Amino acid sequence: MAFGWIDEQAELRRRAGLVRALRPRPADSPLLDLASNDYLGLARHPEVTEGAARAARVWGGGATGSRLVTGTTELHGELERELADFCGFEAALVFSSGYAANLAAVTALAPHGSLIVSDAGNHASLIDGCRLARGTTQVVAHADPDAVRKALQTHDGPAVTVSDTVFSVDGDAAPLAGLAAACREHGAGLVADDAHGL
Repeated sequence: MAFGWIDEQAELRRRAGLVRALRPRPADSPLLDLASNDYLGLARHPEVTEGAARAARVWGGGATGSRLVTGTTELHGELERELADFCGFEAALVFSSGYAANLAAVTALAPHGSLIVSDAGNHASLIDGCRLARGTTQVVAHADPDAVRKALQTHDGPAVTVSDTVFSVDGDAAPLAGLAAACREHGAGLVADDAHGL
């Protein structure tokens, strides 16, 4: 059977206690959700839901295409300008998810021949970005600027260090000043995923 191995792998995961199941929640769940990414509880805030409904009535229920083809609207431009102003940057680019943003950032900034230095505690989206990038990835000890410095010393060419700013599993913060200093010393870029910190 062509895909018989799938059943074998599923059984191994079940025996190891690694099987997870979807548990759909109702719209009006009385439970306190401590596992979501809705940190500020804005997903159901009346102004947010009304704004989303208003946008859907004006712009429709879908993007109609990729951002490069027909999916970019004036609303995207307005949001990106406001986000850039809010964060104090000259520009911003909105993606459909943080996962998509990390894939795009790492693959764009780590071309063939580059070194990607990745924190051992990084989110799966950064790890997948490293896997898809054409550079060589070196995983270093968690939150350790000296480990980053040592990794960067081994490479002569373009390099980028990737790290969460607040690590989603442990909740600890990256030593950004130390990482930035290590990157500056070696002319490397620093990609900091602030999804859990902003």
